[in-house]
Amino acid sequence: MNPMLPPLLRIDHLCVRFKTATGITPAVEDLCLQVAPSQTVAIVGESGSGKSVTALAVMGLLDGNSQTAGHLWWQEPASAPVDLLALSAAQRRRYRGQRIAMIFQEPMTSLNPLFRCGYQIQESIQQHAQIGSAAAKERAISLLEEVQLPNPQQLYDRYPHELSGGQLQRIMIAIALSSNPSLLIADEPTTALDVTVQAAILTLLQQVQRQRQMALMFISHDLGVVSQLADRVVVMYRGRHVEDQPSRTLFTQPRHPYTQALIACRPQPEPQRQILPVVSDFMTEESGIPTAKPLDPKFNVWVTEGDRADRLAQLAGVPDLLTVEHLRVEFPVRNPLGATQRYFVAVQDVSFGIRRGETLGLVGESGCGKTTLGRTLLGLIKPSAGQITFDGQNLSQLSPPAWQKLRADMQLVFQDPYSSLNPRLTVGEAIAEPLWVHCRQERFQRYRRPAARRERVAYLLDRVGLPVVAMDRFPHEFSGGQRQRICIARALALNPQLVVADEPVSALDVSVQAQVLNLLKELQAEFGLTYLFISHDLSVVKFMGDRIMVMNRGTIEELDTGDRIYHHPQSDYTRTLIAAIPHLQTPWNPSTTIGSNDSVQS
Repeated sequence: MNPMLPPLLRIDHLCVRFKTATGITPAVEDLCLQVAPSQTVAIVGESGSGKSVTALAVMGLLDGNSQTAGHLWWQEPASAPVDLLALSAAQRRRYRGQRIAMIFQEPMTSLNPLFRCGYQIQESIQQHAQIGSAAAKERAISLLEEVQLPNPQQLYDRYPHELSGGQLQRIMIAIALSSNPSLLIADEPTTALDVTVQAAILTLLQQVQRQRQMALMFISHDLGVVSQLADRVVVMYRGRHVEDQPSRTLFTQPRHPYTQALIACRPQPEPQRQILPVVSDFMTEESGIPTAKPLDPKFNVWVTEGDRADRLAQLAGVPDLLTVEHLRVEFPVRNPLGATQRYFVAVQDVSFGIRRGETLGLVGESGCGKTTLGRTLLGLIKPSAGQITFDGQNLSQLSPPAWQKLRADMQLVFQDPYSSLNPRLTVGEAIAEPLWVHCRQERFQRYRRPAARRERVAYLLDRVGLPVVAMDRFPHEFSGGQRQRICIARALALNPQLVVADEPVSALDVSVQAQVLNLLKELQAEFGLTYLFISHDLSVVKFMGDRIMVMNRGTIEELDTGDRIYHHPQSDYTRTLIAAIPHLQTPWNPSTTIGSNDSVQS
């Protein structure tokens, strides 16, 4: 990065608004930022802060309902600046893809499922260069090699559904690089990936950027990733930029309370807070102006070795609620005629126990068998071999009526709060549904009365921090974090003993994630819940779990306390997972700077 060169991209007082049925909705307000040649500028903020809208405005991909004002100055070396917003659609196409390229968040929906991956790269090449099909194919295969995909000749002929998430993201990077752009915009390119795949993609982006001397605009809500990648960081809050600093300065001396909140909300493996703060603990908003407020001292209480020892001693004498012995789960692999060719082993010879009141964290990459194991414990998948004992009952010997009776004690919180709620049921009806299903059991007979069900729903909504009036609204009227709270309330409706939480916070922003994690801990203390907490994020699992179980390819790599797993891993696979966790470098300590009531104008 040469400081003497003018900025490659200068966003000058950008405003983006959308026309809706209720009027005009602002998405980006008065945004100013610069990206220099070969520089990495990260834009961070929660969902709805305007990050992706900014990227789409730069690319010229906003739809017809948008209203855009301001300037997007583009200036390459030895050229006069050009305002991209003043160009016609035809002129804009000469910049999009050729000089400015973009990697979208979800590669599976960004690629055409009807065309082979190699052809889609070749198509992009020929769109921007006057070369023949043979030369374009050769160039596409070369790009597959550059993004470090194995067997590029074979992958050229594969369809998107035949590749993993990490491979698909590399295909998207190859397409973006096909025209040798000066600026690459990466919009949450690693959000849905495992930590090891995420680390590989980030390393690849850094290598490609250095080799091509390319500028990078990196959009993310993961500050750990940003701290390792960015030269400068721009923080956005409700459409406005509230802070713009060099990366190291921002993470050690954040000025705005919103930035401070984003840093503090994220669980860190070490040191570990007892309670995670959220954005509202750092600031208030009066007349639309964010104002810092003193942080409650309870958020600066850290988990000590003594705390962990006391917790483990408390659990040591508690019997197992759930015991698994030599569990095996297989799925048939069929040929086109429907005949079984072979069996895929998803879970192989797994044995462990979960004590009453304990949280057992389950970590591993996608495809390792985590979700299959959780669903098998709940009877949603039938095991091929082995034994599962719950509260003294052998689950393989239960009759269907006995299983239905037992299901009240075993509940599941799904990963995606959007698809796990029926859009045609109100929130109250969704939470009350398990009460109605099980009301024939003696212990739930009182819930045959609608008034009793409504009273229970009101209590549960209050317990998960939602207003009672929410029971008469529909799921689409709530945010992602609120929907996950609704799902938790539904899972707790019958006072279960065991809750399987399958990636319950992976789709949430850091502040909402902190709220849900704190809530799960509070509910465990109040109701004596036992959790199997499934995640691919070891930082989150260490915050939640008393012990951690690491799975790899259907087997248990190791099972131990969080401290021993984190500080003294026994297997190479666990060491790889830990090494891939994006850590904040020398993170800011809120206890040293928070306490003023200074207003911070956005």
